Amino acid sequence: MSQNHQEEEIIEKLAGGEFEREPVPKSNLKSWKSFLGMYAGEHAAGTEFVIGPLFLTTGVSAFDLIIGLLLGNLMAVISWRFLTSEIAVKRRLTLYYQLEKICGKKLVVGYNLANGILFCFLAGAMITVSATAVGIPFDMEMPKLTDTMPNGPTWIIIVLVLGAVISLIASKGYDTVSKAANWMSPIIVLAFLACGIVALQQLGVGSFQDFWNIWGEGSDPFPGQIKYTFWHVFFWSWFANAAMHIGMSDLSVFRFAKKASSGWTTAAGMYVGHYMAWIAAALIYAVYVQTPEAQALLAQGEAPNVAPGPLAYNAIGVFGIIAVVLAGWTTANPTIYRAGLAFQAIMPKASTFWVTILAGSIATIAGLFPAFAMKLLDFVALYGFILAPVGAVIVFEHFFHKQAGIVQNYAEVANIKFNKSVLLAWGISFGLFYFISVQFNVFLSFVTLPAWLLCGVLFLVLSKYSQKKITTS
Repeated sequence: MSQNHQEEEIIEKLAGGEFEREPVPKSNLKSWKSFLGMYAGEHAAGTEFVIGPLFLTTGVSAFDLIIGLLLGNLMAVISWRFLTSEIAVKRRLTLYYQLEKICGKKLVVGYNLANGILFCFLAGAMITVSATAVGIPFDMEMPKLTDTMPNGPTWIIIVLVLGAVISLIASKGYDTVSKAANWMSPIIVLAFLACGIVALQQLGVGSFQDFWNIWGEGSDPFPGQIKYTFWHVFFWSWFANAAMHIGMSDLSVFRFAKKASSGWTTAAGMYVGHYMAWIAAALIYAVYVQTPEAQALLAQGEAPNVAPGPLAYNAIGVFGIIAVVLAGWTTANPTIYRAGLAFQAIMPKASTFWVTILAGSIATIAGLFPAFAMKLLDFVALYGFILAPVGAVIVFEHFFHKQAGIVQNYAEVANIKFNKSVLLAWGISFGLFYFISVQFNVFLSFVTLPAWLLCGVLFLVLSKYSQKKITTS
């Protein structure tokens, strides 16, 4: 056994096998195939069964949805490839450890806590989705679009059991998460494709003209929803995963990649999950909207239910139930894994297993409340808007530190625990554009990119001033 290999084993032992506070060694790097399965599984997921129907409730037209998703998802893939994976393979650190080097331990604790909790809420929405499928054989009452609280003991028991299983899988580490995704993703993709084909038949669509006649110009938004245009779809789909790509959360994933080109594998998730699956899910909801039950709800001024389990079951039977359950697992697993890493950055002495179990427990509690799933479009937009600007700090420092004349990893170099430049940059950019969104009723995804850019620029300017002040004082 070589000395180098012995050192790598020691590093792995100290880091609990996941290298949370060390660069990933070469012996543990993974090929693009590992990421392909993970992203295909994570993004062809249970939440797709919610997001597709929710698009339909906004009255979006066929052109705006199809072309908006095509281009918005392309921008997401480009963001992953040329920002996230590019930095990840050069640093090979988790997001949280990299931020600690820039921000200082005290400041990054607050970010890690917020990041971990938001990840838990997102995973909770996915547990909710799976529960709507498991509840079908038990004749469980499904959550409505306006529900916020658990609707009965059966719902609570099912969510708790699902949450426990998903948490245990996630706690086994990246290898187990990746293997689970590779195994489940083909089944899920097939289910979405089948749902789309069956829905087209149920709608009586025999040609593109038939499809256009049914959906072409869209409709008025359902009660409680806003009207989506091309730009709503484009920016929402680009920034649906803003925290992962421009927010740099997936540094924690791509640090295992052999090459930055592995970032292109995210296209499997975007175009299978965030394109084909969203459209297929919208189609099965379109079938349900035509039923007497749904029409009666609309006549009463209520939006028809978007519970994924019954929608998939109505399209492809028992296979639909299985697909929704598996789809929830493959998305919740890596999300809980990421949340566990966030909590571990706060509690570095805790094992990966226990922090992931903690994250899974929070996600399970969140899953009891249907509001996180039923308001998923709004929640995802807010979640990306909050976390994305912090990623700009890493991006702008990595690419522009020489031009700006600032020191990389300044908190580590200067041995400070609180970098005020980061907090001010985030606070100003977040506060300004959130105020614009609320005060002038601007769609939140429209201001995510301006907030991200402003945060990066402010960080460089403030760092230049504060570092110069310190070095000359």
